Amino acid sequence: MRRAGFFILIAVLLLAIALASLWTALAFFYRLPLPETGRIAVAALFALFGLAMLIALFTRLRWRATGVFAVVFAGVLVWWASIAPPRDGDFVPEDARQVTGVIEGDRLTLSNMRNFTWRSKTEFDESWEKRSYDLSKLKTVDLFMSYWAGPEMAHTIVSFGFEGGEQIAWSIEARYRLGGEYSPVADAFKTDTLIIIAADERDLIGLRTNVRGEDVHLYRLNVPANHARAFLAGYVADANALAAEPQFYNSITTNCTTAILRILRLVGASVPTDWRLLVNGYLAGYLYDQKRVDTRLPLEELIERSRISERAKVFGVGPGFSEEIRRGLPDPNK
Repeated sequence: MRRAGFFILIAVLLLAIALASLWTALAFFYRLPLPETGRIAVAALFALFGLAMLIALFTRLRWRATGVFAVVFAGVLVWWASIAPPRDGDFVPEDARQVTGVIEGDRLTLSNMRNFTWRSKTEFDESWEKRSYDLSKLKTVDLFMSYWAGPEMAHTIVSFGFEGGEQIAWSIEARYRLGGEYSPVADAFKTDTLIIIAADERDLIGLRTNVRGEDVHLYRLNVPANHARAFLAGYVADANALAAEPQFYNSITTNCTTAILRILRLVGASVPTDWRLLVNGYLAGYLYDQKRVDTRLPLEELIERSRISERAKVFGVGPGFSEEIRRGLPDPNK
């Protein structure tokens, strides 16, 4: 038994040191304030250091090596914790401003709401607006899922609808600097900050359907009125907090889906843990099981009928866009 326990301990130490060494090498590569060659060199040196510690586990120096590695890694964690998200930066135009909001009674006022007119991925007319909404007229909550890299992952956008046809679309994204680009690995290592965007659907959704050519699905949700209002208030509170104190985006722990789930749980909604919350391309199935979408149809038919990209392209991004992309969609509230 003692011998078996010893081998289990060594196996655990091997795994822990290997993972910590890999994580540290990547952290050095992405976050050290050095030219690329310098970052590569430091990352490689630490990887060799980790390898030496792994080899030492099979010698009489195993406990001394474990102690040395623990002290060094503790220093790495102190350095990592000291990296704070920047308050300012040369952000791309569409991420230049963080929306903020004020709720006074039934009146919601949003500042820096985005309403760009996109002609291509790089050509657009920039517009930031201040808009007000009557929360007593809040009626619907919808979920957009935009597939841009296969069926496993999608970008999620929540839109709140009011009497009269007004919609507020909310997107939680990485906030890119000029010249930056999406990298799920880099964004797990404090590369980009987080931004919450509130926008007109012709901007936020039209960009994905008509300009980027992504496969966008729209699901009408079954959300009680009191939960819808609390859900929207959660977005406003998070946006205000982010404007006051920047936060890093993390492709694993703080992304477009995990942030939505956090808001839902804060307002008291039941969100059972499920693997589809991580592999969010399959989120429609999760919502179907939770009866948050129209379950009168088979799931496969619901998914197919929820595609809106083609009708958006045919209609164009103009007045009536929000109404057109919803025309005939399955609706659990009807």
